[in-house]
Amino acid sequence: MSDRSETVAIAELMAQSGVGFGTSGARGLADAMTDRVCYLYTVGFVQYLEKLNVIHPGDAVALAGDFRPSTPRIMAAAAAAIDDLGYQPINCGRIPSPAVVAYALAERIASLMVTGSHIPDDRNGIKFNKPDGEVLKADEAGIREQVVSAPRALFDDAGCFVDRPALPAEDSTAYRRYVARYLDFLPAQCLSGTRVLVYEHSSVAAAVLTEIFGGLGADVIRRGYSDQFIPVDTEAVREEDVALAREWAQDERFDLLVSADGDGDRPLVGDENGRWLRGDVVGILAARYLDADAVVTPVSSNTALEKSDWFPAVTRTRIGSPYVIEGMMDAVDAGASRVVGYEANGGFLTLSPIELDGHVLSALPTRDAAIVALAVMLLAQRQGVPVSQLDELLPARFTASDRLKNFPTEISVGRIADLAREPASAADMLPELGVPVATDETDGLRMTFANDEVVHLRPSGNAPELRCYTEADTAQRASQLNAACLRALEAWRA
Repeated sequence: MSDRSETVAIAELMAQSGVGFGTSGARGLADAMTDRVCYLYTVGFVQYLEKLNVIHPGDAVALAGDFRPSTPRIMAAAAAAIDDLGYQPINCGRIPSPAVVAYALAERIASLMVTGSHIPDDRNGIKFNKPDGEVLKADEAGIREQVVSAPRALFDDAGCFVDRPALPAEDSTAYRRYVARYLDFLPAQCLSGTRVLVYEHSSVAAAVLTEIFGGLGADVIRRGYSDQFIPVDTEAVREEDVALAREWAQDERFDLLVSADGDGDRPLVGDENGRWLRGDVVGILAARYLDADAVVTPVSSNTALEKSDWFPAVTRTRIGSPYVIEGMMDAVDAGASRVVGYEANGGFLTLSPIELDGHVLSALPTRDAAIVALAVMLLAQRQGVPVSQLDELLPARFTASDRLKNFPTEISVGRIADLAREPASAADMLPELGVPVATDETDGLRMTFANDEVVHLRPSGNAPELRCYTEADTAQRASQLNAACLRALEAWRA
């Protein structure tokens, strides 16, 4: 190895830094994501795409970020690596993840998004995207195999730039195109007469949601802005956000309540009463509005999808957008023409162009929040009902989810494997349910009982946590069942 440069394998970098790498990209503590670590991860990503022969020196690479304090520094490190490798970094600014992906897909260039999504701001991450969309499982393996180099003189002993590079000037093209994506697709003034409350908090989606809904004729009010990052998780809505929504509904009139997580790829949608809707319900409603003929979603999502009989084809996958995307690709290969997917967090993907009233929405095979909020409001208009009554269109199925934190992965994996081998032992854990009548090991263990209630156990893929998903005929029962399961699962720690 030359004394003028350092060379390290990505797998070794993971072990050294504690910053993990997977199909969601690099993610770790913000302090561990030093300039050096982020520079080298970006080198590995670009190097891998070069070996695939899908990008070439001189090409542009788009990058954007969320509002975490560490994001501008990480963006600068990624931009420096892109520039040093002979590419042109385009700084798209602080915009939603789907906005930078949509721009990159149209330009046929690679892209990356600096974000930790919904996790607290002491952590951050870099999501990488190929010119044709998200990094998938096979790409993850390819990036891990890369051996990368950087000049030693770039960084000090703490991994900080000796001379910190500046980010290129912001280019607003990706932002403007993302707004136009929806204004051009939907009828002019189609939301005239509606009132929409945008919960801003610290999401990069706040500005685009305001502009899109306002551009379609809605009266938009903005509430809850924060200049401190707030980790809004659309699958586990904070009690503070539940209380805020109720207060707003008491104080003022609106037809729809909209927000998103930090990077704007997971929707948070509420009705006129200030009740937040679950992501695996709004996903069904969005697919209905778009008249999908094939829907792909993880095994953990609400089974009202199948019970509705709205869609000719439904596919269940493992949890994670790469698996949903692969399932969508299979649906296209099978002949479906309006293929969509969604995750339990509500993030919505399209793999087919969607035509509606003579206008076409181009495919966007990455999680998106804006289309879900729009579809929910427009479906309510079409049905002539308030948003609060939309779930009455669906069979009465309700889901709940929670997790046990700091739960060793090896224990949860072993215990779930034991339960899968002996499903009858579930009766010892949850006597009121008895023995499962069906099990599904697509991702973790999903058990269906004689009363049609569901318990799904799964170790988290990126944290020492044991996740529990439950489903029942009422929201109260789903929550009660989830709490009972978590109490029973505490015994597994012993």
